[in-house]
Amino acid sequence: MTTQQAAPIRLPGPRTEAPVNLPDIIAQQEEIFVQRQPESRRMASRAGHALAGGVTSSWQSTRPQPVWLSHGRGSKIYDVDGNEYVDLAGGYGAAMAGHGHPAIVEAVRGQVGLGTHFAQPTRNAIIVAEELSVRFGLPQWRFGNSGTEVTMDAVHLMRAITGRDAIIKVEGCYHGHHDSVQVSVCPDADEVGPPGQPRSVPSSTGIPKAITDLTLVVGFNDLPAVARLLEGNPGKIAGMIVEPIMMNSGIILPQPGYLAGLQELLHAHGALLTFDEVKTGLTAGPGGVTGLSGVTPDIICLAKAIGGGVAVAAIGGSAQVMSHVTDGGYEMVGTFNGNPLAMAACRAMLCEVATPAAYQRVEALRLRAVEGLQREIARTGLSAHVVSVGAKGCVVFSAGPVSDFRDFLEIDDSCSHAHWLFQHNGGVFLPPWGKTEQWLISVQHDEADIDRFVDNFGTFATAMRG
Repeated sequence: MTTQQAAPIRLPGPRTEAPVNLPDIIAQQEEIFVQRQPESRRMASRAGHALAGGVTSSWQSTRPQPVWLSHGRGSKIYDVDGNEYVDLAGGYGAAMAGHGHPAIVEAVRGQVGLGTHFAQPTRNAIIVAEELSVRFGLPQWRFGNSGTEVTMDAVHLMRAITGRDAIIKVEGCYHGHHDSVQVSVCPDADEVGPPGQPRSVPSSTGIPKAITDLTLVVGFNDLPAVARLLEGNPGKIAGMIVEPIMMNSGIILPQPGYLAGLQELLHAHGALLTFDEVKTGLTAGPGGVTGLSGVTPDIICLAKAIGGGVAVAAIGGSAQVMSHVTDGGYEMVGTFNGNPLAMAACRAMLCEVATPAAYQRVEALRLRAVEGLQREIARTGLSAHVVSVGAKGCVVFSAGPVSDFRDFLEIDDSCSHAHWLFQHNGGVFLPPWGKTEQWLISVQHDEADIDRFVDNFGTFATAMRG
């Protein structure tokens, strides 16, 4: 895999504590944040009357206030107060094309004039499916509109094909907001259960216990736990859904042999393997983690980056899996599936944007970012390390490595929030939930964008060390 992880920097003494002045640092940065955005404050106040919670998604309810944007251009986005930001959030990983990429604009503009919805297939759907087959190694595909939709279809497919009800998911992984996977997404430390035997914890209200009981939970990188569940529930487990690289807890890489081991274990027990590559598809590499690892699962779920910023998702399967759809064993439907506007954008993204030259450019910028961040960590002695893969990366505010969700729980998220504020006030937009999320380098970023990011980090790291 194309990854780089910095050597951890350990500070003297036992477990490193956050600086005693961290709350003051955060308060100062939050005050700067609010002062820069009076119009965002006014928009938030107005929105509270018509929008539930004053935002369009609960993930937009950021502290100290939501950021209202007006437009994007290239590698930049602009808020309603006129502030410019280098966009390294990328719409939670969807904007790998950047903003207003000529190929995406031309594709969408051309299709709008020809019609935006038919509920019938169009030529571009074939081209997209063929390209996905080449990149990800699975022969047949269908489309949806979000990661939630296709992971839901994947769970249904595994159950329909095997005639079994139970599934396995990884503690700390997010696969959308349908019932079967809203289990142990981000449980509190007092809920998780003993090591090696995580509890199935509902991740929100409204999830029936009967559904939660059918979702069995294991830790990431824990093959023995998967083996125990399969052996302890003979003939009951339909399959497992997993992020092949965990990206709901920063970035957690699979240990050597883990993904291949999952496939072997599951198949030995008549169960199926689904890779949720909603976050890693295209961003980890041209063929996602599937291409990097050489492990081709039974089912792959894609969304986010494949649409060039337009809402679209895809689900691919082996010939055996997708024959169940073809023969009517599972009815995969949706009014907007294969929507012509989405298919036009997806074709442009795959064929004109996510090219070999683009990946070379992104890789050079990745190395520049990682080397710069490592340099600042070493200079200041900050207890942190960098993990990156393809277009994505994150700073983990821990001296030691993180191999699963339990390790991730030990990280103080105050450091991530402070870093986010420093970047934001310095003109770089990172995902608001810094501890859990990753930066995204688009094909339109340049060295100056990366240097601003690194410089802001250096300012933050200096402040953190007093």
